[in-house]
Formats: sequence, structure tokens, C-alpha cells
Amino acid sequence: MPVSVIKRSAAHIHRVVRWSRCCLRSVSRTNFTDYEKERQAFKLDAPEYFNFSRDIFDVWTLKKPELTALWWIDEHGKSIKYSYSVLSQLSKRLANGLQAGAGLERGSKVLVILPRIVEWWILTLACIRAGVVFCPGTTLLTAKDVAWRLEAAAVDAVIVTDGDVHKIEEISASFPQLKKICVARTCPQGWYKLDDLLSKGSADHTCVNTYSSEMMNLFFTSGTTGAPKMAQHTHASYGLGHIITGRYWLNLVEGDVVWSNNDTGWAKTAFSNTFGPWSMGATVFTQHTAKFDPSITLKVLSDYPITTLCAPPTGYRLLVQENIQDFKLKALSHSVSAGEPLNPEVLDKWKAMTELTIMEGYGQTETVLVCGNFKCLPVKLGSMGKASPGFDLKIVNKEGVEMEPHKEGELAISVAPKRPVGLFPGYLNDEDKTNSVFVNGFYLTGDRAFMDEEGYFWFVGRSDDVIISAGYRIGPFEVESALLEHPAVLESAVVASPDSVRGQVVKAYVILTQSAKQHDKDVLTRELQNHVKSVTAPYKYPRQIEFTEQLPKTVSGKIRRVELREREINRGQT
Repeated sequence: MPVSVIKRSAAHIHRVVRWSRCCLRSVSRTNFTDYEKERQAFKLDAPEYFNFSRDIFDVWTLKKPELTALWWIDEHGKSIKYSYSVLSQLSKRLANGLQAGAGLERGSKVLVILPRIVEWWILTLACIRAGVVFCPGTTLLTAKDVAWRLEAAAVDAVIVTDGDVHKIEEISASFPQLKKICVARTCPQGWYKLDDLLSKGSADHTCVNTYSSEMMNLFFTSGTTGAPKMAQHTHASYGLGHIITGRYWLNLVEGDVVWSNNDTGWAKTAFSNTFGPWSMGATVFTQHTAKFDPSITLKVLSDYPITTLCAPPTGYRLLVQENIQDFKLKALSHSVSAGEPLNPEVLDKWKAMTELTIMEGYGQTETVLVCGNFKCLPVKLGSMGKASPGFDLKIVNKEGVEMEPHKEGELAISVAPKRPVGLFPGYLNDEDKTNSVFVNGFYLTGDRAFMDEEGYFWFVGRSDDVIISAGYRIGPFEVESALLEHPAVLESAVVASPDSVRGQVVKAYVILTQSAKQHDKDVLTRELQNHVKSVTAPYKYPRQIEFTEQLPKTVSGKIRRVELREREINRGQT
């Protein structure tokens, strides 16, 4: 057993057994009941031509025109439903408007910076119909961030609300050919108004006959370890590949209502807010709010018939701090999480409060859902689960050689003899980076993990996050999990801090719960250190602890450990 395996207490082992038995009683609504049989029978081949809007969304429109595709509510509770038929017509109108009105051609790139408003979903379908490359961006981007993306990707047009017009105006002199589109009642001179493009466009639209290998989306990675990379996705890799996400992980069937609390600039929105649900004929539920509020979230889950909840780890950490028993989550039957691993303590609390197992899933901007916990399998508490149907996952060393069970290495996706449909073709304008992640017949994810003898995968950390202290390799996640077991800890981030004797030591940045903020910090530091020693290998305890009010995160909610590591390095140099 490698040193990266977290030492489990008797109580934890009991929880694993209890969870496994309970999960076996769960039922998959998609008839995914035999994991091995499904993997062997699975087949997903991309045809020469494929277009999600025409070949999946419009098929549901013909089959069930009145079925709700999008259910939108605002921060005041105003609620509007859009059927598959209505969204189909609106997106056809806008596709015509983008082409004839704004002059966007097949292959043009559009940077879309919008909050969770209905126009975002209409634009997604419209761009796909028109063969226009949809490039999502978050409203948190600064003018400098936007300029970098416009130049790096050679973007042809940008779409924002009136709240972000000033960012584009600030940099527009550097991009004289940029077409600017505004979602607002009034727009500045030189801008197209989205409502005009939509209202003047005909609902009679001929979908561009896109190749399945043609670029459909361009995502800017969250940059947890450096500057964003530009991950390309084709009409097949996301438009077709997310059938895997929708059926096997989200466990969706026709008419289900799925709510995913994701920023529209994050690729996770494609997983749970667009392609995954719409592939299965489900309803995408969304709320237009400025930030995540756990009490409001629970109220919405009580007031609306949401069957599936997808929330980031931070969201669940906040939700389990609430009195969930005060809310009646009558319709909720499935809960999932992705983005970063969830600590076992949060999983256990959510299970006790709701009787639901949070099914963790693993994917990247570069992939669809490639590994997860599924209804037909027992859950091993803290595990990433098993490989999704359609993916062959391995643990390999630096040379791409497969490792034995329980040996730590890099999580890799086999691309030979057949490349999975749901895998990106490469990074835009970066052949060196693309070549560096495709090695010896594998796509290297950059994440360290190990596989047990039953085929379950266990996350250790990003390759750059692993701490090497006095010769020991320590994954930050296992220390963070141990810290979170303590009732005083709300959230934590663990990084390496330079040390003249050990090379590196474990440093923990800790956010305290409200009730613990008045505690003596010196006493609490010793208490947390002793706690980690008691629940995991003693050498992993944080020799340094810094209490903080917030942690640096990407727009998608992932902790930017790289920023904290750099902070520690800079301190060591002063």
C-alpha cells in the first residue's frame, strides 16, 4: 500500500461498508444496471457529419415539442419555462441573425460573456446551428483577461451584457475588426443589439452541415497551475460525447429536472447544464443569482421539482452547515459533484441529512465524464469511482508505462487502438503542449491517482500539487480531508512551503467555521495538528497553519494552490 493511501479509522471503514450496502439498493433510471456488461457493449461512433442542435436537440423537439428544455428563475423568484420547440425556434432565428445580421460565418469564433440568463442557452444552440465556434467566458473576467482571450484565440465577435460593455470599450481600439454584440435595451454606437438580431431573424433556418471533427467549442481552462490553455472541442467530442455524462453519471431520463450551480464560463456548464441533460430529453433548471447562497439553494430545492442536483464541492460544504431537516426536498433523488474531490466528511454529512449519496464524477475541460460513481456500483467513500463506459483508464508512470494496483502514478486515458469520442483533439495553436499530454498511446490528465485491485480510482492531487517532504510524497487532498473532519474547519488548502531541512513542509491555509473564529489560534493550531496526526499518517500533518478568510480560486471554484505555493516561495526568498 503506497504512502499516498489515507490511513482509515475503524469508524471510517464502517462508513464505507454502510455506504456500499446502501448504494447497492439504488436504482438507475437509465437501465444502467450492469457495469461490466455495459462497458463491453458500449459503442459510440462519430458519423462524418454531426450537429448537436439538429441531430439531438431538434430530434427531441420533433418527439416531444412541449417538453420543457429550460426552466429559468431570477433572483426574485420570477419563473419562465421554455419548451424544446420554443428554444428550437428562437435559436434558429438567432442563427439567421448572427449570419445575415452580424455577418458571422462558419468557423468564426465568438467570445460569449454572459451570466445565467436565457440568452446564453439560445446562443449556444444558435452558434452550433450556424457553425460558429462558441467560446464561453465568465463575467468575472477583467478587461485584461478579455484582451488576452481575444488575441490568443483570434476571436471575431464578443457578446456581453450592458454591465460588461465598459470592459470591451476599454480594449476595443486594439481590436478594430471585432464585432460587438450587446444583450441590453440600448447599446453603444457601433454595437449590434442581440434582440434585434433575434427579432429580425427568420425561424426558417438551414443548419450548417458541420463535420463531426469540426471545432464547436473553445474553452479556456481554469488555470489552476498556470495561464489558461485553449482546449478545442468538436461537434462530436462534446456534442455527442456528453451522452456518456447524461446517461451514466447524471442518470437522467426524459422529463427529469437537473439543477447545476455553475458559472456559464466554466466547461462544467456543458456537462450538466447543456449537452448532458439535453441529450437525454431532460429539463435544465437554472437560477440567475450573483453568488451561491446555501439557504436559498435549499429553499429552491424545496419549492421546485428538481430531481438532480449538481453542485461543486464548496457548495456542498456550505449546504451541510445548514439545517437541511428544515427543508423538504421532496423531488430530489440524485446528487452529484465534480470539479475537485469531495472530502469524505461532507459526503457522510450529506448522506445523513438527505439519505442521498453524492455521486462524485471526474472529468476535465478536455474531456466529458471519464470516471465516476454510478448507481449500479457500490460506492467506496472517497474514491473517484470507476471508468465511464467508453473510456479505458490507467495509472502510468512518466514514460507512459502502466502501473500495478495501489501504485501511485498519473491518471491516463488510453487513445489506442481507438480514441474515445469524448476527448478533445488538442490545444489551439499549441502543438508542443498537445504533444506533451499525448504520450505512448495515452492522454495524460496531469492528475496523480492510484487504482485498487477492484478498478476503483483514488485521487491524490495535481502533479504540481504533490508535496515532497524529507523524501515522503504527500497529496494535499488527503491532508485537507483530515482537517475537514475537525468541527472548526470549514475549508482548507494544503500546499508545500520551502524548508531548509526537509526541502518542503506541509502548510495549511484554513477557513474556520463561524463558531470557531473566536477560539485561541495557538491552541487551535496545535489541536488541528494533533487531529491530522490521529486520522492519517503522522508525517503528513501540517507543520504550518495559517488562518484566512478566503482562498484564491479559479472562476470555476477550484482552489488555486499554485497561487498559494508561489506565495510560500516568495516568503522564503525575503
